[in-house]
Amino acid sequence: MSVRLEARGLMCARGATTLFRDVSFAIGAGEWLAVRGANGSGKTTLLRCVAGLTRPERGEVLWDGATARIADAPFRASLLYAGHLAGIKDDLSAEENLRGALALRGVRTTDAAIGQALDEAGLAKRRRLPARRLSAGQRRRIGLARLMLDPAPCWALDEPLTALDAEGERLFGRLLERHLARGGLALLSTHHDLAPAPARELRLGA
Repeated sequence: MSVRLEARGLMCARGATTLFRDVSFAIGAGEWLAVRGANGSGKTTLLRCVAGLTRPERGEVLWDGATARIADAPFRASLLYAGHLAGIKDDLSAEENLRGALALRGVRTTDAAIGQALDEAGLAKRRRLPARRLSAGQRRRIGLARLMLDPAPCWALDEPLTALDAEGERLFGRLLERHLARGGLALLSTHHDLAPAPARELRLGA
């Protein structure tokens, strides 16, 4: 797999306030970039710009050398975006939430694979409980199971370690290592130190 995500001269504002300007980076296969900065510095907005959910005032995002737009099928199929909220429906079980998230992405899988992913995420005994009965960390683990099953080569994840305990953080680290080893890449907004260490960091508001 040979993939590349680039940003060139991105600028984004909130009202009259400029959040960031002239943000450029490139991430290749097997690499990840940590986006860091104080609250309000624009980390979430940057990830939304990359995912095509927020239009920057200036600059462009490229996927494998071509302008990336969320409406463009190749980029849409290659991108797994997750915001800082868990995005879980309370009335659905962990298993149903996972199936729904994969279906929205057009990912086909088997009952056995879903069961194995929920087991690895520590949800085997809670897979059929309504999500409202799960803790914040357990709800986050549904997202970890999704990472195991979605083959998208590009991850754009906003604070993926929120509400996870130490074991959940270690599990995410293993999933990231696995993703990079098979040629994926990742753009992560995070305050945490993770292994494998990123080749570099992007600091906003510095």
